[in-house]
Amino acid sequence: MANPVIERERLYGAHNYEPLPVVLTRGEGVYVWDDAGKRYIDMMSAYSAVSHGHCHPRLVKVLKEQAEQLNIVSRAFYTDKLGPFLERVCELTGFEKALPMNTGAEAVETALKAARKWAYSVKGVEADQAEVIACAGNFHGRTITVVSMSTEPQYRAGFGPFTPGFKIIPYGDVSALENAITPRTAAFLVEPIKGEGGIVVPPEGYLKACEAICRQHNVLMICDEIQTGLGRTGKLLAYQHEAIQPDGVVLGKALGGGILPVSLFLTRREVMDVFTPGDHGSTFGGNPLAAAVGKAALDLLMEDQLIERAARMGDYFQAQLKRLVSPLIKDVRGKGLLIGLEIDEKYPARILCLKLLQHGVLTRDTHGTVIRFAPPLIITEEQIDTAVSALQKVLAEADAEVKEKQ
Repeated sequence: MANPVIERERLYGAHNYEPLPVVLTRGEGVYVWDDAGKRYIDMMSAYSAVSHGHCHPRLVKVLKEQAEQLNIVSRAFYTDKLGPFLERVCELTGFEKALPMNTGAEAVETALKAARKWAYSVKGVEADQAEVIACAGNFHGRTITVVSMSTEPQYRAGFGPFTPGFKIIPYGDVSALENAITPRTAAFLVEPIKGEGGIVVPPEGYLKACEAICRQHNVLMICDEIQTGLGRTGKLLAYQHEAIQPDGVVLGKALGGGILPVSLFLTRREVMDVFTPGDHGSTFGGNPLAAAVGKAALDLLMEDQLIERAARMGDYFQAQLKRLVSPLIKDVRGKGLLIGLEIDEKYPARILCLKLLQHGVLTRDTHGTVIRFAPPLIITEEQIDTAVSALQKVLAEADAEVKEKQ
């Protein structure tokens, strides 16, 4: 029997997503509940946006208190919440300035605008000739300009013409970066770990070498940490695994504490100061509600030592996954609590996700072959064991199906 909630959404909504057939109505910590009252372990965290857990009491309290005081006034006026939020994030990350937006894609667009204007006003690139280098298999969002640097056919099909000014190189290839740089190159935009691209970890030393090349050629190195940032990989920022400091970073998702869309582009003063009043903005970016929740989310991340917890639980999770025995498993990879389980192409990863759904574990596949495991950073060993046990049962079912067909 069809679920009327699902049917109504399908009838009136655009079919730009293919959700799993479950209707969620409540969340608490690592758990969510459906409309029939069944409980699930959330292994998606809304693509890392719910790192603190669902409906964290402290963040909900901050949200309620601020909602009763002041919410949206636009950036036409100063507010008492934005400055402390920006100061806190700059102190934690080591950048000098931050520009607030709402979604990750908006923050990426902000970084691109800053890089281009910096190239013209500081580096001396000829007007409208600036180039940005990105990597094959990237995911930086879905706006027209951002998909202009995508190599995923579906993200581009039917949406051209595309924004010029991008060069695409192989991910993890240092020599490709050096060969692609010209006097017109403004920036190199890179994910420290590819998230949507399949939880792909680059070779050790890759980011360090890229930083050196960018410095040598006066090219901005900008890290997209929308999925990987704020403790997800066992460091505050994933690039810190290689002890580098890029010229800029893009943050989002977990910055909103799993409650609101909050994003930032952070960089040094020389780059950010290319913006003048009217160059760029957002009615909602930096609003008092988002700033209050964003600062509280950062404070909570540090005070509850969620970064260290992600490192510890991530090691435990990967170790448990690597103990699983199935001919369908091709690889287990990731850092911290951003883990990908690569599945043999002969069995669709989405089907495994549907089977996990029946066992009370929520997650999704990417590219049809990789199952994500990115739970809230507050997850316990016991909860990980429960999820791995469910996965073991699901893989056994799938193995039996494959064997029967042979």
